[in-house]
Amino acid sequence: MRFAISYSPHFHGLDPEVLVRYARDAEECGFEAIYLPEHIVLYPGAMIGQTPIPPALAIPDPLDTLAFVAAATSRILLGTGVLLLPYHHPVVLAKRLATIDVLSRGRMRLLTVGVGTLPGEAHATGVDFASRGRRADEAIDVLRLLWGGGEEGVSFHGEFFDFDDLTCYPKPHGVTHLPIHIGGSSRPAARRAGRRGDGWFAGGMLTPDERRAHLDLARASAVAAGRDPAALEVTRWGSIDMTPERVEALAAEGVTRVVVGASGEDAAERQAQMAAFAKRFDLVA
Repeated sequence: MRFAISYSPHFHGLDPEVLVRYARDAEECGFEAIYLPEHIVLYPGAMIGQTPIPPALAIPDPLDTLAFVAAATSRILLGTGVLLLPYHHPVVLAKRLATIDVLSRGRMRLLTVGVGTLPGEAHATGVDFASRGRRADEAIDVLRLLWGGGEEGVSFHGEFFDFDDLTCYPKPHGVTHLPIHIGGSSRPAARRAGRRGDGWFAGGMLTPDERRAHLDLARASAVAAGRDPAALEVTRWGSIDMTPERVEALAAEGVTRVVVGASGEDAAERQAQMAAFAKRFDLVA
C-alpha cells in the first residue's frame, strides 16, 4: 500500500509558507505524493451533492500550485484530485504537464482527471455539460498522442479536437506518457478508468456496494478494451487517524493507494499527525 496526502485550501488557506511547510513535512514523513483539487470558477448556489460550496472559496490552479511545491521539495510526487479535464484544452495541457514533469525531474506522475459536476463551471468555459464525458475521453487520447509523437508530428480528427502534424516538446521526463488516473463517483467514470485510465480514484460519496460494483465495472471495461485489469491502480480516500486494520481491509478490496489529509489547526499539529501516521505505517522517507 502507498500513502499520499492532500492539501485543502479550504482548511489550510493559501499562505505560501504554510503550503511549503505542509509539503516538506509530508515529504520528510515519507508520503508518496501530495494532491491538490481544482475548481476553475464557482458561483452562488454551486453544490457538490447536497453540500453548498462557498462562492468565495479560494481554490488555486492545481498545476501552478504543484509547480510551486515541486520547487520547494525534492522527492514527493505531484497529484491532482481531480483536474477537471473537459475544461482544459488538451493541446495546451500536454505542454503544461510535460513542463512540470521535466522541471520536477519526473514527479508529475499522479494526474487524476474528472469531468466535474457543476453545470455553471462548464458553461463558463464554453463546454457543453452533457458532452463533457466524451470530450474528456478525446482529451486523454490527444494528450497521449502529443506526448508520444515525434518530430514528424501527429494528427487528430475527432468530435472536439482537430489538428494536423503537430509536435509537442518537451516530452515527459524519461517516459513516453504521463500516467492518467480517472476520478469520479459514477459508472461512466469507472468505465473510463478501465478503457483509458492508468488508475481509478473513486469519489467519496459512494456506498461500499457501489464502490465494489464500480471497481468490478472498471476491471471488466479494461478487459473489454484489451487492457490488463491487474495493472489498474486503485486509489481511495482515507483519514489521517485510520488504523492498520482499516488499511488491510482496503488492500483486500484491491486498493493500492490511500490519500489522507492532515487536519490540525496549526502547522505543528499537522506535522504531528503526519509523523504519527508515518510511524503507524512505517513510512520511509
